[in-house]
Amino acid sequence: MSTPTARTPRYELHCHLDGSVRPGTVADLAREQGIALDRPVEDLVVAPAHCGSLTTFLTYIDLPLQVLQTPDALTRAARELVEDWKADGVVYGEARFAPQLHGCHGMTPDEAVRAVTEGLAQGRAATGVGTGLLLCCLRHQTPDESLAVAETALRHRDVVAGLDLAGDEGRFTAPPPPAAGDLARSAGLPCTVHAGEAAGPESMWEAIDVLGARRIGHGVRCTSDPALLNRLRTDKITLEMCPTSNVQTGAVPGLTNHPATPLLADGVPVTISTDTRTTSATTLNTEFALLRQVTAWTSQHEALAQEHAARASFNTQNKQ
Repeated sequence: MSTPTARTPRYELHCHLDGSVRPGTVADLAREQGIALDRPVEDLVVAPAHCGSLTTFLTYIDLPLQVLQTPDALTRAARELVEDWKADGVVYGEARFAPQLHGCHGMTPDEAVRAVTEGLAQGRAATGVGTGLLLCCLRHQTPDESLAVAETALRHRDVVAGLDLAGDEGRFTAPPPPAAGDLARSAGLPCTVHAGEAAGPESMWEAIDVLGARRIGHGVRCTSDPALLNRLRTDKITLEMCPTSNVQTGAVPGLTNHPATPLLADGVPVTISTDTRTTSATTLNTEFALLRQVTAWTSQHEALAQEHAARASFNTQNKQ
């Protein structure tokens, strides 16, 4: 596989911290915390090529979440993610995580945010890679829980670049939590929403019109709706596509069917990310190589996708 070039600085906008912990780090943390592993760690944290559903895919993040319940563990994972970005040719990356999922041993959401912030800062200092931090509300949680995440984000507005709504929109079809989105918008905190992955175009319309999303996580199911495509182009709503993950979860049947290339050619602001570097056993270098091999992706495609990603980043201090 080719290596990234200095001409195409890479931006990663869609990267879940808990799905990107190095397998060796998961093993180290499990050993330190007295968590016995009944199989090789890779079998527990790397999902198969075809999981059949997002629900199955997400089970491979259970163990990383289990070991990320202390500030030190979160700081290490965040620092190592920035180091991995550097090795992947990334000049700016946005890490996202749900701080409310890290309180099993009493860590508060604020402490979790501070721990991840510290790890990102250590990574920046060592590598020069710019970073942004997004906090995730979760579809299966209550509106009050989502509001608490938004409030946490605003308490750390100096380090939190945006808010995300994550989860399986196919299984959890209740109306999204408007209070969290309203609070974020009133404070000028930009939002991205997972949509068009497990459900169809209607979930993307909801993300745009109800939640005010400036970016859509995945969005691969938009191609059947010409009005939606026009809205994405007109309003420059960026799609954070993750080809390997999209195949693993069944959002698309295979890489040859992935819509990133035709959508990019059609003027839709498409970007490419890994989603979960460990769960998907991938890097941006791997994603672009696969697109070149399977979908006739060229260096011009990559350059255009990176232009979109640079423009759509939520941390204005890191835009180039």
